[in-house]
Amino acid sequence: MAVLDAPAPHAPSAPPPLATARTTAPASAPTSAPDAARPRRARDPFVDVVRALGTLGVVLLHWLMAEATWDGRTLLVGNALGHGAGWLVTWLQPLALLFFAAGASAGYQRSVTTVGGRGWGGTIAARLRGVVRPVAAFAGAWALAVAALLAVGVPDDAVWRMARMAPQLLWFLGVWVVLMALTPLLRAAWQRWRWGALAVAVALPLALDALRFGLPGEVTGALAWANVLLAWAAPFLAGIAYASERTAPRRPALDGTGAPADPLAGRTARLLLAAGALAAVAATVVLVAAGPYPLSLVGMPGDEISNLGPPTAPVIAHAVAQVCLVLLFRAALVRRAASGTGARAVGALARRSMTVYLWHLTAMFAVVGVALLGLGQELPAAWGADWWASRPVWFAAYLLVLLGLVRVFGRFEDRRR
Repeated sequence: MAVLDAPAPHAPSAPPPLATARTTAPASAPTSAPDAARPRRARDPFVDVVRALGTLGVVLLHWLMAEATWDGRTLLVGNALGHGAGWLVTWLQPLALLFFAAGASAGYQRSVTTVGGRGWGGTIAARLRGVVRPVAAFAGAWALAVAALLAVGVPDDAVWRMARMAPQLLWFLGVWVVLMALTPLLRAAWQRWRWGALAVAVALPLALDALRFGLPGEVTGALAWANVLLAWAAPFLAGIAYASERTAPRRPALDGTGAPADPLAGRTARLLLAAGALAAVAATVVLVAAGPYPLSLVGMPGDEISNLGPPTAPVIAHAVAQVCLVLLFRAALVRRAASGTGARAVGALARRSMTVYLWHLTAMFAVVGVALLGLGQELPAAWGADWWASRPVWFAAYLLVLLGLVRVFGRFEDRRR
């Protein structure tokens, strides 16, 4: 699994934490001559909230998975969610929210580059330059850590096992880069075909998944890996559609005061979103119950099939449900994050979302490694009474280490601005 975006109010940001969502100001807003070519933008708090929910969901889900044993020579890594009813927790995996937020950010940015006359290639290059610094710091720190751990005598098997697992989070960046490059085409598809474009975006990965399991042969199996891109293109396009309708709706409607009406606040829109979420959840349940798919919506040790590698039909239906639900509860989410603790939490994640994403597994590895290899302790058996009772302690330790890592490496995320 993995994460996406958020920066400070004065600058655009990069991915897994990926780019600040901003809406363009009304055309009638006064502008000075030097700023005429650079539209004013205001943050869309909904995109920040969705990204924060996705980031927290990824962190908590990964921290719940911690399961490992050490016999003095071999490190065996399992997954606590692979036991009993733990698979139910995997249905909370929030990758669709992260891709939706990334798509919305890209949609807002595309509207600004279109109005301002700047090239999209330059926008992507700037985003990539911003991502390189925190990723390079992450890779460099891990290289030094591996060398240091081996030098002080930490068993090779344990060191290399952790070193192979930590960079797995970076798969998201490759998908994000491709989707960012395709943003002008995706936005044009939405503006021309509207709901037809979204229907095709959902149908393509479903068709590919049907071919994967309906036809024999290695070709269809290899082709199915295209769903690593196609499956996440659907929520990404939904985010672009959301941003496009916020900045340049096809048929602007006015409320009773003459201000632009919120198209998601109407009774019809809410009923459609609720119906879409229910239908998508029902489809996910039916597919898992009747198809060749495992119960878990993430990869589990021992399963012949991973629902995420590559994404399968249940994951695609689950993504549709998540997007419908966050849009359905958009007003409530924004209201909760408008002030107080919610606003502070969303703001903090907006400033450090990429650092949190990159380092949350490292924080878990450090705590578990010290407990197993340094103190000789055993992790409690998953889902037992000791496991439940110890969750607050383990999570507090993970969080304490993560906060230290964020304090040290967050400066590289600052520099991307």
